[in-house]
Amino acid sequence: MRGLLKHVPLLGIGIVLGTLLAVGQGVLAQKKTSGPLPLEELRAFTEIFAKIKNDYVEPIDDKTLLSNAIHGMLSGLDPHSAYLDPEDYKQLRQGTTGEFGGLGIEVGMEDGFVKVISPIDNTPASRAGVEAGDLIIRLDDTPVKGMTLAQAVKVMRGKPGTDITLTVVRKGQDRPFKIVITRDVIKVRSVRSRVLDKDYGYVRITQFQTHTGESLREALSKLKEKNALKGLVLDLRNNPGGVLSAAVSVSDTFIKNGLIVYTDGRLENSKLKFNAKPTDLLGGAPLVVLINGGSASASEIVAGALQDHKRAVVMGQKSFGKGSVQTILPMENGSALKLTTARYYTPSGRSIQAKGIVPDIKVDRLQLAKAQTPTGTRIKEKDLLKHLKSAEELNQDSSHSDKKSQNQGKNKDPGAKASPSDKASLARRDYMLYEALNLLKGLTIARSIEN
Repeated sequence: MRGLLKHVPLLGIGIVLGTLLAVGQGVLAQKKTSGPLPLEELRAFTEIFAKIKNDYVEPIDDKTLLSNAIHGMLSGLDPHSAYLDPEDYKQLRQGTTGEFGGLGIEVGMEDGFVKVISPIDNTPASRAGVEAGDLIIRLDDTPVKGMTLAQAVKVMRGKPGTDITLTVVRKGQDRPFKIVITRDVIKVRSVRSRVLDKDYGYVRITQFQTHTGESLREALSKLKEKNALKGLVLDLRNNPGGVLSAAVSVSDTFIKNGLIVYTDGRLENSKLKFNAKPTDLLGGAPLVVLINGGSASASEIVAGALQDHKRAVVMGQKSFGKGSVQTILPMENGSALKLTTARYYTPSGRSIQAKGIVPDIKVDRLQLAKAQTPTGTRIKEKDLLKHLKSAEELNQDSSHSDKKSQNQGKNKDPGAKASPSDKASLARRDYMLYEALNLLKGLTIARSIEN
């Protein structure tokens, strides 16, 4: 009797799997899948579950084992799919609204370690000197190796005012070093704007949140109250992305009509098209978009749409190359799946997955090095383990060498301290922005001649 009770949990799993085998085949047949459920692999799963349950050095409960299996199943797909327990799901919802507790960095997983995609402007992480491309190997005294991304993020987030020590490996540094960061309530103001020069505006979007499109339109309205606004610089550097609908809304602000972006996946509801409404709040005035290796996802949607419609000149360095769409699928127990369900394409049909947006005007590293001190080397989508392959990779089944761009600035609001009248200072502080302003003025002159 005791022997039977000992294996009750395993018998339960066997019953559940048996039910799946009996019912699942009918469901799968209705969805026209390519084959039946993998019986041998499911049997292997139950056998491994039993071995761990009975033989592992310490007792471990069924809930933990199954949760670990789910985490592993999602993390094995690609760098962006994940299982979110109820607390993780809550934090994700908070992050899309622009207020949450933590450090202020966008991260991904690479070979079992946490890699910084981009620090968010004016957050504890950016002020402490965290840079894009940094590899975090320890959180306080706890090694990151073996953690899931969700677990690592949970450790980094915490009560405001408390400290955490990150042990970081950075390219160009001989040995790992530590960065102490004080957690804070992260209130990300996604849109910042100012007058760059007489009649020329500057708007920086740090992250795409639910209300970013509205904030952008408000910022443009305020700029136009006191300025003719002959041209605008839209700064998307170090912007890690965010909400797809926000990227569509931002693009729609400058595009009069036509396709902005479309997505394509296996399911019908993942095949979507987003079109512009007949508005252009700049009235066709010249627009320069700044991107770099830290511009990802939603940033690339905006840059790609404006570039394809020839509505803007894209300047800077090749972007990150994240061309996939993640769908949040809530579960009945309060958790959720963040699952990659589609690729997105620019209006001309370009998939930038693992390739990135190539700027119309490249500002190379040598130019930037002459004007300001470069900092660090960026990680890109194609550097991430298990990234979705680009069209070329799928066709050729080969990988391409990475041409990494260097991190520009010091994770501060670019050009924020440069006086509009002090062009030399702007050139020193932010050479790319200085060149963008010069380009805008040239485009304005050309437009006036044409008219």
